[in-house]
Amino acid sequence: MAPGPLAQVLRQLPKVEDKNLITADIPFADAGVYRISESCALVQSVDFFTPIVNDPTIYGQIAAANALSDIYAMGGRPITALNLIGFPKCLGQEVLVAILTGGAEKVHEAGAVIVGGHTVDDDEPKYGLSVTGLVDPAKLITTAGAKPGDRLLLTKPLGTGILATALKGGVLTEGEMSEAIDGMMTLNRVASETMQAVGVHACTDITGFGLLGHTLELAQASGVGIVLHAESLPVYPQVFEMAAMGLIPEGGYNNRKHYLPGVTNRDSLKAAVLDILTDPQTSGGLLISVAADKEETIKQQLTSGGCSAWSIGHVTADHPEKIRID
Repeated sequence: MAPGPLAQVLRQLPKVEDKNLITADIPFADAGVYRISESCALVQSVDFFTPIVNDPTIYGQIAAANALSDIYAMGGRPITALNLIGFPKCLGQEVLVAILTGGAEKVHEAGAVIVGGHTVDDDEPKYGLSVTGLVDPAKLITTAGAKPGDRLLLTKPLGTGILATALKGGVLTEGEMSEAIDGMMTLNRVASETMQAVGVHACTDITGFGLLGHTLELAQASGVGIVLHAESLPVYPQVFEMAAMGLIPEGGYNNRKHYLPGVTNRDSLKAAVLDILTDPQTSGGLLISVAADKEETIKQQLTSGGCSAWSIGHVTADHPEKIRID
């Protein structure tokens, strides 16, 4: 759902008052966190979507990795998952088996277990997970802790929305976007465990609202300004070429409309940069806000763990709750 209409709906819902709902006071939290003891809290999230690749097993793996990402973004450890399935009667059962197998493989890789699920007849396939994890409330990582002087690291390249649009349009094959598919199938587990070990101030994962939307939410939750360096943004191969052909997903235009007012120099942005900033991501990386004196340490540990890390900007006291693109 586009961020504008979604925000209008959420504003009309009743407020929840429960002293154990830790995330009630955390703006733009990636998952819900509910305290069950002084040292343990549940972390819960849900996500599902229609296929973005043709291979059903890979689709299942990507959807599962995407759903697990919100738990990792908050420093949680996933423990259980429930399958969510919408499936057309016209497709063979072997397709559903392949989707569920892919999801199960990724959940197993995460060290969690599938405990059940729910299916409905639908006109098109939809798959995802409802995920529950655990976290020590004292070690919870949220969107609300970024501090001026922090460096911003991103752990996966951008452009999956544009590439998926090109795939659906028959302009690219899955083989031609294999690097992006591998990235979407990759869990954010190593990135999450590394940031917990090093100690960071804030984090969010980059998904449907694009880098621009999720970064702006982090800035607003933390009450800080953010500077992003356009030339430092990592992008999957062929993304710029596909964007230049006009293969921009609808979600990109929705993100542009809703979040662009939060950019101080929006009128001077190049079209290509704007396309990347607002591209809705599937199973994107973590955006980590870390103290400057820990930047090299966390980058080295991420790299040694097989996880990429790009320095893409910094946090500032200037223009609070806004973004500037250099």
